[in-house]
Amino acid sequence: MTPLAYDDICKARQQLKENAIYTPLVENAELNRITGGRIFLKAEILQHTGSFKFRGAYNFISTLSMEQKKRGLLTFSSGNHAQGVAYASKLLDANATIIMPSDAPKIKIENTRLYGAQVILYDRFNEDREAIGADIINSTGALLIPPYDHPLIIAGQGTCGVEIIEQLSAKNVTLDAMVSCFGGGGLTSGIAIAIKEKSQNTKIYSAEPFGFEDMARSLKAGKRVSNDPKARSICDAVLTPTPGKIPFALCTELLEQGLVVSDEEVKTAVKFAFKTLKLVVEPGGAVALAAVLHNKLPTKKRATALTLSGGNVDPSTFKMCLES
Repeated sequence: MTPLAYDDICKARQQLKENAIYTPLVENAELNRITGGRIFLKAEILQHTGSFKFRGAYNFISTLSMEQKKRGLLTFSSGNHAQGVAYASKLLDANATIIMPSDAPKIKIENTRLYGAQVILYDRFNEDREAIGADIINSTGALLIPPYDHPLIIAGQGTCGVEIIEQLSAKNVTLDAMVSCFGGGGLTSGIAIAIKEKSQNTKIYSAEPFGFEDMARSLKAGKRVSNDPKARSICDAVLTPTPGKIPFALCTELLEQGLVVSDEEVKTAVKFAFKTLKLVVEPGGAVALAAVLHNKLPTKKRATALTLSGGNVDPSTFKMCLES
């Protein structure tokens, strides 16, 4: 039995109504020409805080008591979940503390502070963020908001999938495949629930950078596996050690396959998004586009949707991608 269902996503949608942005589903003639099919890009780069993460954060925080919101909320994040929690906390009058790696993109750290959250930086390679968080929780009574491994977070992210199906239905398009950027799995599992509810024949794929393809390897192994701690990638938004427990349980049932792309392929996708689509996408938010551009799944004469899951990229990283 799965830990959440389509009805949970519908409830999340009511919570998010008039609070989250109904982001556009973009189609581009040149991308269609290259792939030989119809490609639809869900532009979550235009969501509040520049990524889909606001959806889950707002859905979670909106269920809390005022007493808990005043005691405080705590989360770990390299940036996009941090900003989602910070902004949702601001809207819902909650106190938020975010533990962020010191090497997170500067733009993500600055924006999180601008939204009013307290930011605590740590060395992701030599310090234990869980231990830092435990000390804060013990001293303040703050509540931990998981970045992906919680039903309320997944249900919030799943509203993105509901919108995709609605937008394609309005175009009279039957979706053959859905490719979702995968970090811990909250977005992918939520989207998978929503799309499979309305389009059972649609094949769902996760997309990950090489070295952090824990979901692809977990699907093959039939159990959750971890990444090499020494692995590195430019895709900071999706660098998690292993799939979340709940997302893995859901994805095992709902996913067709895990797709893997290289950092070089991601750089090409970021550059393509800027030059051809006229969109700014961060590396982690471009892994699904990289998978489509580099033929990781069949697209010819098929309708494929994908997520552009985030657009919070430092100028130096963006410049590197454009010059690749």
